[in-house]
Amino acid sequence: MRNEWQQNRLLTWPRLVASFVPMATPVSELDLPQVDIDPFSGEEERRSLLRTLQGDNWLARTDIGTMVTRYEDVTSILRDRRWHSALALIAQIQQFDNSEWAERTRNRRSILSTEGPDHTRMRRIVSPAFTPKSADRLRPFMRSVIEELIDPFIERGQCEFVAEVCEPYPIPIICELLGAPKEHWEMFSRLAVDIFKVFNGNLAQDAPAIMAAQDEMNAYMAGLITERRAAPKEDLLSDLIEAEDEGDRLDMAELQSMAQAVLLAGTDTTRNQLACAMALFAQHPEQWELLRADPSLAPRAVEEVMRYLGAVRGTVRVASEDIEYNDVLFPKGSLIATSFVGANFDNMKFGEAFGFDITRQAASPHMTFGSGIHFCLGAALARAELQEAFTVLAERMANVRLAADIEWKPMNVGIWGPEVLPLEWD
Repeated sequence: MRNEWQQNRLLTWPRLVASFVPMATPVSELDLPQVDIDPFSGEEERRSLLRTLQGDNWLARTDIGTMVTRYEDVTSILRDRRWHSALALIAQIQQFDNSEWAERTRNRRSILSTEGPDHTRMRRIVSPAFTPKSADRLRPFMRSVIEELIDPFIERGQCEFVAEVCEPYPIPIICELLGAPKEHWEMFSRLAVDIFKVFNGNLAQDAPAIMAAQDEMNAYMAGLITERRAAPKEDLLSDLIEAEDEGDRLDMAELQSMAQAVLLAGTDTTRNQLACAMALFAQHPEQWELLRADPSLAPRAVEEVMRYLGAVRGTVRVASEDIEYNDVLFPKGSLIATSFVGANFDNMKFGEAFGFDITRQAASPHMTFGSGIHFCLGAALARAELQEAFTVLAERMANVRLAADIEWKPMNVGIWGPEVLPLEWD
């Protein structure tokens, strides 16, 4: 009798325990606020929405899935390797059915979209080539580029900053980084514009131009890679060719892919982030004067600008399996948008988050470079480019201000910033 009672107790106990364990609620069953995927254009709208989302809600519905806005949750999701980059799903998200595009996506080995062992391998091999020391060797060149750009109009006291400074600034630096000669700068700029159309949400129209630019870039880089293998130089491409881990090296396709990733990561992001920065400084003259008075604030200014008005406003992840997080079940294939804007304005991490202060010493890093295994590989280069630009511009432009209204790019543009930024100075 006792044995029977013990056996029944053993059978019943797990069921009793399970009855007290809360079950995760499927995300589709949650009552969540519906928001635009990127509703942060106006200052007041942004403040109001973020306060709502970060108050009672850590999730919201968007047109493509679910959005998370709190710093801790954004970080956790980006660091959870079960959540994969959705870059390879751009066509699927846009319902763009094209056999050639699908074939390219299947065969592409890009560090921006690979996961698991393939990503770990590529990142391990190339990371030594993207150190702050590697970026620092280009700082004198960065200063010379920005000086040459502003020399023709500095005495004029006004310019359209996007076209005259932001657009041309990063291309010479990327070409110098890869070892491409000056006569090819214009070609690189053209290819960067077309390849970056992948983030504009209109593949049905842009795919032919994107694929043509990818092919042209690959053909050019194949020639340059062959040259560097025969005669290495002191540039990133030579470093990538020589990079290895326990005898493992990148093949031609992977080197071409890395060159495209560098072009993507180092061009449009810098263009837009520099424009965002000067738009902010023109509207916060006291911060510009602080930088002019103390150029050593440039590194902090870069971090605060990227926190307050980042050109990259978020990223999308896809669940590689059923994932339970915060008592919510995200079925395999679920899309989630991690809002860098929401994370960067989280008052729990950034005191007085809605204040723009280049003297800020935040205990937590901003999220504009991302987090986890897809943290921006070119972060050191981007920081160096912006720091050198800030230092030169602050030294030579007193009392920077808006000469007319800013025209912003459409919200569906992946890397965002001013379209037109008319500035004047004393």
